[in-house]
Amino acid sequence: MKKALFVAFMALTMTVSTDAIAQKFSGLDKSPMDMASYPTDYKVSEKTVRIIYSRPQLKGRSLSELAPAGKVWRTGANEAAEITFYTDVVFGGKQIKAGSYSIFTIPGESEWTVILNKNLNQWGSYSYDESADVARVKAPSSKDSNSLEEFSIAFKEAGAGFEMVMGWDKIRVAVPIAAAKM
Repeated sequence: MKKALFVAFMALTMTVSTDAIAQKFSGLDKSPMDMASYPTDYKVSEKTVRIIYSRPQLKGRSLSELAPAGKVWRTGANEAAEITFYTDVVFGGKQIKAGSYSIFTIPGESEWTVILNKNLNQWGSYSYDESADVARVKAPSSKDSNSLEEFSIAFKEAGAGFEMVMGWDKIRVAVPIAAAKM
């Protein structure tokens, strides 16, 4: 009898304690965070660059509504995108020292301005400070026949270096990147 009572007590205790420590997790973010790096091959551990950004979706809205022309945009959703260069590079023709930067863009009709800013951990572009800009480069925009529902960033081989390509809807913007010449 004592043994049966003890087993019942332990079973009840374990049930109650499991519920007491159960963790509630939120669902998937509506604009999930993603990361891209170069070289893109996962087997290469020594990267030149890595960018962390959130991926907003069109969901029936227009690109011009979400990233208005002529206005500073956080280049994604949620926090401003952050790019880390592990070596000195030439980014869109500008010498950039190794380090981490926030990345902002100003969408335009035929070109976008891509901005590297030294202030990190910024939510959106609400506290964007132009005086903290490290570089501003112009990058031509083009139209693709395929539409991307989610904002995306990828790196691809190009000429003597590589490119960071941003795409959303049918717009593509490519910034050339090369190793810095010492």
